[in-house]
Amino acid sequence: MTPQLDGNTCVVGLQWGDEGKGKIVDFLTENAEVVVRYCGGANAGHTVRIGNEKYATHLLPVGIFRPGVINLIGNGVVLDPAVLLREIDEFTARGIVITPETLKISYKAHLVMPYHMAEDAAREGAAGDKGIGTTKRGIGPTYADKMQRATAIRVADLQHEEQLKERVHRITDERNKVLKVLYDAPPIRWQEIFETYRDYGRRMLPYVDDVGYLLQQYAKAGKRIVFEGAHAVLLDIDHGTYPYVTSSSCSALGLYTGSGAPPKTVQNFYGIMKAYSTRVGGGPFPTEQANDTGNYIRERGNEYGTTTRRPRRCGWFDAMAVKYSVDLCGVTHIALTLLDVLSGLDHLQICTGYKCRGQRLDYFRADMDTLAEVEPIYETLPGWRGNISGVRRWDELPPEAQTYVKRLETLVGAPIKMVSVGAERSATIMR
Repeated sequence: MTPQLDGNTCVVGLQWGDEGKGKIVDFLTENAEVVVRYCGGANAGHTVRIGNEKYATHLLPVGIFRPGVINLIGNGVVLDPAVLLREIDEFTARGIVITPETLKISYKAHLVMPYHMAEDAAREGAAGDKGIGTTKRGIGPTYADKMQRATAIRVADLQHEEQLKERVHRITDERNKVLKVLYDAPPIRWQEIFETYRDYGRRMLPYVDDVGYLLQQYAKAGKRIVFEGAHAVLLDIDHGTYPYVTSSSCSALGLYTGSGAPPKTVQNFYGIMKAYSTRVGGGPFPTEQANDTGNYIRERGNEYGTTTRRPRRCGWFDAMAVKYSVDLCGVTHIALTLLDVLSGLDHLQICTGYKCRGQRLDYFRADMDTLAEVEPIYETLPGWRGNISGVRRWDELPPEAQTYVKRLETLVGAPIKMVSVGAERSATIMR
C-alpha cells in the first residue's frame, strides 16, 4: 500500500547517506507525476529493485522507472554527461522508456569536466591518509568552479559551440598549469575535451530545458511532485560534519536553490533513516563498531558503496545525530529502512546522548573536533531472532522489533510511517 500524501514531498536522507532513499523514492513515486533531483552528482547512487531486476542510478531521477512520470534534473546537480548518457543507453536497452518528454535537464546545471576529475584524484592522492575520502569523480572541483564563475561551464554552454571551444581551451590551459605545478600531473588535451563535450551537447540538446520554470508551472497546475535528495543531511556542505561532507546542499534546505522551487511548493518532508548507522570514508563517527558487530551489520546489510563498492563503516543507531537532521529539515514523516539486517543480534544499542570531557551535551554539534571527542551514551534493548524480510504487516513483526521502532520514533521526534524489511518494492510495512 503506497502512502497517500496531500501536497508535494521532499525525500531526504537523515544520516551519512546510503539510507535506501532509492527504494523509498521509487515507492512514493507510484502516485507522483513529477520527480526532481536537486543536488549532488554522479558520486551519488540510488538502487531500485523491480521484480528480479536491479537498477542503480547515479544522475537520472528514480521516477524514470515509472511510466509517464516527468523527471527533472535541477540546476543544483553537477552533471557528468558521460555518466548521464551511459545511464540513458543502459536503461533504454533494458526496456525503460526515456524520452525528451519524460526527462528534462536544467540548462543551469554545471558540467563535470575531465580536469575536475584529474584535480580531484591528484589532490586526494597527495593528501594520503589525510584525504577526506572523495569518490574522485570531480564533484568538489566542479562546485568550486561554480562559485569561481570564470572557470565554470554549464549545460547551456554546450549549445554554443564556438564559445564552448574558446572556454574549454582557456580553462584547460589554466588548469594544466595548476596540475603541473602542484601535482606534476600530465597535461590534458583541450581539443579532445572540446570535441567530446560538443558531441555530448548535441546528444543532450533534446532534453535540455528551463527546469525551474517548468517546475513552477507544474506546481501551479497542481501536479504531484516528489523532490529526490542525494546523499544526506550529515553530508550537507553547510550543516553536515564538515569538512568530511559532500560539496552540495543535500539537506531538505537545498531543494529550493537546487531546483528553483519556491518554499511554498513542498508540504511533506519524508526523512529516510536506516535502523543502524553507517558512513563512508573519513570523518567522525561516534557509534562506529569496528568489531564483530560492525562486521555482522556490514555483511548482512551488504554495506558496500553503490557507486564505489567501498566498504562502509558500521555502528549502532545514533539518535542524537538523526534528531538534529529531523529538526533541521522539518521532517513530517520517517521511513525506517534495513530493519531486517538487525535480526539475529542478541541485543541492540541506541545512542541517546553524548558526553564530552565529562559533560553531557544537550544537542548534536556538527563539528569535527567535538564529535571526535564525544563518548556515546547507550540504551540497550533486546534483539530478535528469525527472518523478518517476509513480514508485510506491523503486528506480524516480533514484539522486540516493534519496541525498537517505537523507541527510535520517540527519540528522533517524528513519526515512523514506513518500515522497510527488504530491497523489493513489496517489502514495506505501512504504519
